[in-house]
Amino acid sequence: MKHRVLFLCTGNSARSQIAEAIVNHERGAAWEAVSAGTEPAARVNPYALRALAEVGIDTAGSTPTHISAFLGQSFDLVITVCDDAAENCPFWPGQGQRVHIGFPDPAKATGTDDTILATFRETRDAIHTQILAAVDNFSS
Repeated sequence: MKHRVLFLCTGNSARSQIAEAIVNHERGAAWEAVSAGTEPAARVNPYALRALAEVGIDTAGSTPTHISAFLGQSFDLVITVCDDAAENCPFWPGQGQRVHIGFPDPAKATGTDDTILATFRETRDAIHTQILAAVDNFSS
């Protein structure tokens, strides 16, 4: 039986989507990852999709989802990924061990296409390291 993890953020367009994709790609044999937001964006940020594609992670069909879609479902782990200093992280009223691992919002990056993509790469790499450590160290 797979463990389940829910990643929460406000817009569910970048950080939580990246975390979901990485866990499903890297730890899919042991974990099922989903993500949601309290105010889901209209689409997944194209820079998030590009940053994931660069490392061979397929994001076909990824769409932002409202947190209400998962109410009543059980999760082993619920991870908020928004940056505490700048944002209010969503509250999860359901089951699951709650953990906060904050990342600055890469969608706030400005500048050239290369500069913005570099910010998303940094976020992707930080999420890869910290989120995989969290699921690997999870004990139910």
